[in-house]
Amino acid sequence: MKKSLMSILALAAMAGGAHAQSTVQVMGLLDTYAGSIRMAGDGGRTSKVGSGGMTTSWIGFKGSEDLGGGLRANFALTSFMQVNSGVPGRFTGDTFFSRDANLGLSGGFGAVTVGRGLAPNFLPTVIANPFGDSFTFSPLVLHANVGLFNGTGWTATTPSDTGWSNEVIYSTPKFGGLSGNVHYQFSNLDSTTGNSGKKNIGVNAMYFNGPLALTGFYERDQLNNPVVTAFSPANTKKDWMLGGSYDFTVAKAFLTYGQAANNLTPKAKTTSVGVSAPVGAGKVLAAYANTSLDSGISRKTASLGYDYFLSKRTDVYAVLMNDKITAKSTGTSFGVGIRHSF
Repeated sequence: MKKSLMSILALAAMAGGAHAQSTVQVMGLLDTYAGSIRMAGDGGRTSKVGSGGMTTSWIGFKGSEDLGGGLRANFALTSFMQVNSGVPGRFTGDTFFSRDANLGLSGGFGAVTVGRGLAPNFLPTVIANPFGDSFTFSPLVLHANVGLFNGTGWTATTPSDTGWSNEVIYSTPKFGGLSGNVHYQFSNLDSTTGNSGKKNIGVNAMYFNGPLALTGFYERDQLNNPVVTAFSPANTKKDWMLGGSYDFTVAKAFLTYGQAANNLTPKAKTTSVGVSAPVGAGKVLAAYANTSLDSGISRKTASLGYDYFLSKRTDVYAVLMNDKITAKSTGTSFGVGIRHSF
């Protein structure tokens, strides 16, 4: 009896020790706004309650296990969602865990992650503009990642989504303030289709040193995401950007320049500038992006907003945006929203 009791206590202690070395978190972010949206070329305006005014809403699980010797196993399963309606995904047809669905190892060598994760373009684009990852009001993000389906024919300059499926990512250790990622996406398509060798490849880098931040990325893409298919007609698209910011304390300045090109559409050249300035318990945000096509068409978008922090995890914001495309009607949008992370 004593031996049995001792065995049970030993197993319980071992289980407790193993549990202490593992972590699993339920986490996410909710963002919703009310306003009126009219993009360049829209026939009219849409008054709406929307989701993701400043950040796309998401929820999910992340975790890691300490394997000893500095080695860790990591996983992430996170899903985008639309707070205004409760619908999962960013849009109709989006995969359920389109934000993250990956597993990997990390240690002194850096990290290797396999599954669905970020594309090379995402982090540099977010870092180098004052509106961060706003797919509603950030001029740079709108030009790079959001096509217009209103007769203007305007397509996003980023070739293939902000996340890639069937991906292997190698993340370097930090060297001072410098780090980077190498991305490779497999097609997972049958060889009989002739597309099994298609792939997306890319790299990015980030450098942080006090008030200075520098970043950039390069992509060479042949595949669509999040549902993986080869570009049709067969094509290879290239996209790159360099950007940075400098915090002068009274204000933080942002600047980017990039190009996107392929065999079928005019080359796009995008310049963006921005500034954020602390005012009271929040920040004034201002940004402008200009994308010029070799065809002579250009798009100019400007946003002005104020983001007020109620706490470290909750903020409220108001944004006014103007959007213009050559020979198309001008659009003006505004929104007032709230964001909460957990």
